[in-house]
Amino acid sequence: MRCEEAVVLVVKCGGADGIRADAVCADVAGLVSAGTPVVLVHGGSAAVDRLAGRLGVPARRLVSPSGVTTRHTDAAALEVLTLALLGAVRPALLTELGRLGVAAVGLSGADAGLLRAERKKATRARVDGRTVVVRDDHSGRIVEVRAGLLRALLAEGYTPVVSPPGVATDDGGLVNVNADRVASAVAVALGARALVLLTAAPGVLADPADERSVLAEHRVAGSDPPAHVRGGMAVKLIAAAEALAGGIGEVVVADGRVDRPVSAALAGGGTRVSRG
Repeated sequence: MRCEEAVVLVVKCGGADGIRADAVCADVAGLVSAGTPVVLVHGGSAAVDRLAGRLGVPARRLVSPSGVTTRHTDAAALEVLTLALLGAVRPALLTELGRLGVAAVGLSGADAGLLRAERKKATRARVDGRTVVVRDDHSGRIVEVRAGLLRALLAEGYTPVVSPPGVATDDGGLVNVNADRVASAVAVALGARALVLLTAAPGVLADPADERSVLAEHRVAGSDPPAHVRGGMAVKLIAAAEALAGGIGEVVVADGRVDRPVSAALAGGGTRVSRG
């Protein structure tokens, strides 16, 4: 089924240890075979950290005043990230999808300027317990998704697999862009029917230390996550808020460690995020 005949689904496959990329690919293959066009966006935090360790590049984190944790992407870290995502994580996904009969096409944000981002000039963050201004972070905020390329591929029956990094608007250089927010921006640009963010947790937790405390629904108000949410989940809620503000009707944060994780999320699993 061509994408004009069905509304696109955007799925973000997280990169943390424990997430079952094979199960994600199998579920995507089933959805595509049933006529649902899918765009798969992926991260790769664990793979990036492993490669950084092998190459002796420190894996540093920045914590914003609101508690959001991001990767400190200096020049060396950007090189490692690009090697890991485009040289290992994405080829593995494409290989598995191909084995399952999916005509998948890998695209980074640099391909045809797919993901354009505004480079961060300076960032206030806590580093080693101190609040500092970081000026060597090669990261950016997505300001444009050139969705025409994705639509053209979907119209011909291909399944796009989208990876960071993106392209900076100021000089055309590479910048790290958060994969959750990439998925959100892609969903908005395509007018997707739903955005599914798969993670190494059953959903948004009322108590981050207790997986049994998963919330069936979570309301977001504004762009900052609630005080008890930290780390990668905080960024997912920011991405969810951006998708909802952009008109996406259904956003689900769900478990990527289970069988048929996308279908389970759409059937009521995980946490539905809504505006409130």
